[in-house]
Amino acid sequence: MTPPAPPAAPLRADCVGDSAGGLTFDVAAHGDPRAALLVLRRRGAGAAGDEVGLPLAPAAEGRLRAALPSSVSLPEGRWDAYARVSDGAPRRLVPGVTDLRPLADRTPGGLLGHVAVRIPYADRQGNLTVRSWLRAPHAEAGELHPTEGGLRVRGRVYGTRLAPGAHAELRPRPGTGGGDVLRVDVAADRADFGFTLPYEALAPGAWDLWLRPAGESGPVVRLATLLDDVADKHPVPAYPPTRVRTPHGSVQAGPFYTRDNDLSVSVTALTDPTP
Repeated sequence: MTPPAPPAAPLRADCVGDSAGGLTFDVAAHGDPRAALLVLRRRGAGAAGDEVGLPLAPAAEGRLRAALPSSVSLPEGRWDAYARVSDGAPRRLVPGVTDLRPLADRTPGGLLGHVAVRIPYADRQGNLTVRSWLRAPHAEAGELHPTEGGLRVRGRVYGTRLAPGAHAELRPRPGTGGGDVLRVDVAADRADFGFTLPYEALAPGAWDLWLRPAGESGPVVRLATLLDDVADKHPVPAYPPTRVRTPHGSVQAGPFYTRDNDLSVSVTALTDPTP
């Protein structure tokens, strides 16, 4: 009896980011450049437009190259990467050498009215996936500074302007406790903004941070930190929590990032020691 053929070795793709937010993929494979494609498929979707094919062209001996420029629209989500070479069967890619340093240093112009971010990473199975964000407008949370009993946030808005009446809002996440929406005044300087949120005003629960750049009549923009090379900030604590006494009792509060790299605050009730 003939033993089964061993599975084919995975195809590796080196990824390089550029200062405009584009990506280049170098796949270690031979293929017919007239038919070779790098295919990106969005997870959890099956409609038209949820698959993008990028031509793979010869770049060096044994390597094919595809480019995903920042001008190519890639809707927000997680996109699994495949290579279809001359045999016509798409094969899952695994990450090779990755250089994303230019992504962390870029500052989008915002002239297109949106911010597009694409970050390649290895998923839980070790396969290559691209996390894409497309925000219009976008509020980038930059510097976070813990204060005594609160958090100072600085950032920049893209795709819109800061107008008189601009403010931040902390909204309780449904099903996690919380209370009423808390409004916080914003100091604005052109596209830059800053505010300090007081932990003592927050009830226990999870609170999501939003920006109202034009006040009550304008858009509602989720605060996030996207302009770097980290695809998932959720597992890494933003800062150690702070213990604060509030009208709801003693709490432990601190910022954290969601799986979408949006900025939120967690407030946990503590049991006061018995006197």
